[in-house]
Order: sequence, then C-alpha cells, then structure tokens
Amino acid sequence: MKFLKKSILFGSIFLSHNLNSWGKSAISESDTLRLSLNDVWHRADEYSRDIKIRKTAVSVSSEEIKDAKAERLPEWNVAGSLEKATNIPIYENGIFHTPVQHEVIHTLYKAGTDFYLNIYNGNKLNLKIKEGKMLNVIATIRKDQTISDTRYKAAALYLDLQKSIIFRDLMIHDIADQEKQLMEIKELHKNGVVLKSDVLRVEMELSRRKMTLVEIRNDILIANQKLNILIGEPDDRIVHPVDVFNPFHNVVQTYEGYLGDAMHHSFPFQISEKQTELSQINLSKVKANVRPKIGMYGEFYFANPQIFLYPYNPYWYSLGIAGVKASFPLSSLYHNVHKVRAAKLELEKEEEIHKDTEDKVRQQVLEAFLRYKEALLQIDVAKVNLEHAVENERIIKNTYFNQTSLVTDLLDANVQELQSRFELAAAQIMAQNKFFLLQNVTGIL
Repeated sequence: MKFLKKSILFGSIFLSHNLNSWGKSAISESDTLRLSLNDVWHRADEYSRDIKIRKTAVSVSSEEIKDAKAERLPEWNVAGSLEKATNIPIYENGIFHTPVQHEVIHTLYKAGTDFYLNIYNGNKLNLKIKEGKMLNVIATIRKDQTISDTRYKAAALYLDLQKSIIFRDLMIHDIADQEKQLMEIKELHKNGVVLKSDVLRVEMELSRRKMTLVEIRNDILIANQKLNILIGEPDDRIVHPVDVFNPFHNVVQTYEGYLGDAMHHSFPFQISEKQTELSQINLSKVKANVRPKIGMYGEFYFANPQIFLYPYNPYWYSLGIAGVKASFPLSSLYHNVHKVRAAKLELEKEEEIHKDTEDKVRQQVLEAFLRYKEALLQIDVAKVNLEHAVENERIIKNTYFNQTSLVTDLLDANVQELQSRFELAAAQIMAQNKFFLLQNVTGIL
C-alpha cells in the first residue's frame, strides 16, 4: 500500500514536470512581442473587424447623404426610336371583303430629351437630407462605441494576461522556496526528527503547485491567443505586457463628475437622443404628405416624318415644350390621418426609451464607480492580509522546525502566504479593469 502511494505521488510529480516543460517550450517557440496598452489599442483599432464594419457603415451613410442632395438636380432623360409602320387597310365593303391599302410613310425617326426639376414637394427632400445626416451621426456614434468596447475588451485581455504572468512568476518563486523547505524537512527526517508522513505531505503539496503552474502557463497561452486574435497577430505570437499600472494614480472624480461625463459622452445615451430626433423628422415627413408638389418640366425632340400637324409630310421637324406643373394629393387628407398618429406614437415611444436609457446610464455609472472604489479598498485589505500572512508563515515555520507545531500548520501557512500574494495581484489588476470599465460606461475610454 505504501509502495502504491509512492508510485502515484512520483507519477504525478513526473507528469507535472513534463507538462511544465511543455508549457515552457511552447512559449519559447515564438519571438516575444513587447507591447504597451496603447500599442494594443492602436493595433486593435486598425485590425478589429467590428470597427471596420462600423467605419464602412459611416461611409455608406455619408454616400446616402450625397445621394439625397443630388436629388435637387433635375431629372434628365435622353431617348430615341426607329419605327416601321405598315399600310393602313381600309375595309370599304366590310371586314369580310378585301380592303383597300392606304399608303403611309413607313419609316419613323425620333430623338429627344426631357427633364423635370422639383421646385417644392412639401419639404420632403430637405427632410430626407436631414434624416440622412442624423443617420450618419448615429452611425458615427456606433462606430465610436465599438472602438470603446473593443478597447475595453483589449484592456481586459491585456490585464488578464498580465495577471497570469504575475501569478506564474509568484508560483515559480514559491516552488523554489518550497523545494528548499522540502530539502530541509528531508534532512530532519534523516536525522529522525520528523516523520516520513511530513515529507510525503510536503511533496504532495509541491506536486500540486507544479500542476497549478502548468495551469497558469496554459492560462497565459489562452489569454495570449485571445489578445492576438483581437490585434491581428498570429496565434503563436507571444505578447508580453510592459505597462505597470498603479490604480491609485488614476484620476478619480466624484460620482457626479462621472455622471456628468456620461450625460455628454455615453454612447447609448447619445444614440437614444438621436433616435428621438429621428422620430421627430419622420413625423415631419409624414405631415408633408398633405402638401402640394410643384415642379418645372420640359421636352425637346427631333422627329421624322412630320405628323404633329396636318397635312403630314416626310420631313424632319423639331419641337420644344416647357412649363410648370403643380399637383395636390387630395386623397392624403384622409389617407394620412393614421400615418400621422402612428408617427406621433413612435415619437412618444422614443422619448420614453430615451428616459429609460438615461436611467440605465445612471445605474451603470453608479455601479461602475462603486465597484472601482471597492476594488481600491480591496487592494488595501489585500496588502494588510499579505503582511499578516508573511508574518504568520515566519512564525509557523520557526515553530515547526523547533518541533512545536505540525506540518499541516506549516503547509496552511505556506498556502495562506501564497494565496495572499495572489489576492493582492488580482486586486490590483481588478482595480485597473474596473477603472477602464468606468471609462467605457461614461464614454471617455
């Protein structure tokens, strides 16, 4: 039974060692790319497919504005025709008798041009241009929102990668300390001071930590790939964060200050505001249906033969016509009633959505602000806990080697000290993450 336990223990250590070595080799296969967070943001702005899609949408809306403005120019057409005509049969004695063929001019030519210039159409064209400009503004805001969201996502991945690297370095240093401690305990066992079970427990704990190190290295590779996909680098390119963040150096405003920024820069709030204005434009467009339409038109053509006036003759002639046309859609007086009501209800709906969006923005800003302050407080708590854990480990280690405490107490103290270092690093990274989230929510990232 003892031999079986030893085999399992040594097997797990051997497996951990092999996985650990694989993690190292995987990292060393590629050149390391050292990037600051600003570098990551710049690469993400250039490569992100979501941002490219939004930029294209802005370009599309810009072209639609130009297209709407081009409708102010007259509609101009050019046409021509070549026709062949047969003789005209005249049935003098009825349709059941042979007709008399009346000779006509058989070949007809015509070439000309016509135009129509819109003078007034209920102001619909100006409203269409205004609508296009509003849609362009909304598309621009959505593009900026996508850039901000992408930057926050990149920052989160960057910080996650940085946290895993810190964890890896802490674990490597701790494993080295634990191996030294194991050697000391083995010496005590040789001298008959401690039991074999103490050695086995320390070896098991060391094996667990080596496996944890393999998991951390895998976390690094996974976070690295996610970041590479976002910034357009090959999957196996190793990125090493170079920025060292200090959350306490961040500019911290009051909640009212962040809320004021959000009311001016929050992307959902701006989009909701523009959607409300868009509904107002749509209401004006619907009301314009009951207004007259006035336009100038003209036509000029050459034709052969001359069949405009009698008697006809096989000669070329030209004719030009110009005038002003006005119309009023009487049916819109009753067809447009429900359309106007629907447009008014749509405007009321958008106004309520805008108020709801304002409520949500206030809630998001408050939550992000409080979570950031909470993360800063967690750093202070983690620092105090680390000091206590380090002192506790020192005391327990001295008492264990003086034979006044158990190996379980020593292992617990080791774990608490390592856990406290992890918690401090995690708290510092989380505080920076919450700060970027707060900036993203307020629209200033």
